[in-house]
Amino acid sequence: MKKSLSKAKVADTAKQYSLITVSTLLIIAGSHFFKFPNNFTFGGVTGLSVVVGKIGLMSPSTANFILNMILLVLGFLFLGKSFGVKTVYASILLSVGLSVMDKVWPLPQPLTDEPMLELIFAIALPGLGSAILFNIGASGGGTDIIAMILKKYTRINIGMALMISDFLITMTAIFIFDVKTLLFSLLGMLTKSLVIDNVIESINLCKYFNVVCANPEPICQFITQKLKRSATLLEAEGAFSHQKKYLILTVLRRPQAILLRQYVKEVEPTAFVMITSTSEIIGKGFHGE
Repeated sequence: MKKSLSKAKVADTAKQYSLITVSTLLIIAGSHFFKFPNNFTFGGVTGLSVVVGKIGLMSPSTANFILNMILLVLGFLFLGKSFGVKTVYASILLSVGLSVMDKVWPLPQPLTDEPMLELIFAIALPGLGSAILFNIGASGGGTDIIAMILKKYTRINIGMALMISDFLITMTAIFIFDVKTLLFSLLGMLTKSLVIDNVIESINLCKYFNVVCANPEPICQFITQKLKRSATLLEAEGAFSHQKKYLILTVLRRPQAILLRQYVKEVEPTAFVMITSTSEIIGKGFHGE
């Protein structure tokens, strides 16, 4: 029993770190290929790195590395053991990855002459990567570390503090770059949070079933044995017919929801089925467990 639990824990840890690696690589790709060459200043440490790089002190990737390492040290000093190992791993991988890309594939100018197209990728790739990280309880470090410190020692509204810091970093573009770059950066800052929120919601999206039927046994067996999920069974009564009915409540992932909908249609076509989309499910087997 202990061996099986240990194997399951190892498999889960391997899966989580694989997701962290993939998501961090997405952030690296979006930052190196699209954000840095176009001088887009939105987004925490990578945005600040663009500003530092333009001043000429060092390249954006080097600035990102130094800033992230400083923030990691601050994280260890102020947060101690509560400082997440997954965040440390992602932050180091991000910093090293950007430095390696700068050496292996330097980009002195944008890949294309379409800044709007490149802005889309500069938002979408890091946004997707950040959403995956947040969804498994990690982050890419940077200003998120400052947020953790503020949360522990102050009563400051973290979301507002991060929004203000991102806005101030973005606004530096007006002093260093042209108005066009500033407007692109502002658009990126406003859009990035929407992308992250929508991706997280899409990842966690489940289907909540209310099935009203006369013969619940086959449906319940299909849910528990075939789909490996649980359900709640309630007795009910039709308000018009006063006939005895049963109400089955269950929550399924999207592929499972398709199978259940088809099965109910086959075994009891007169059943009344209500399906609701939801991304906030807390309990065993779902996000937030």
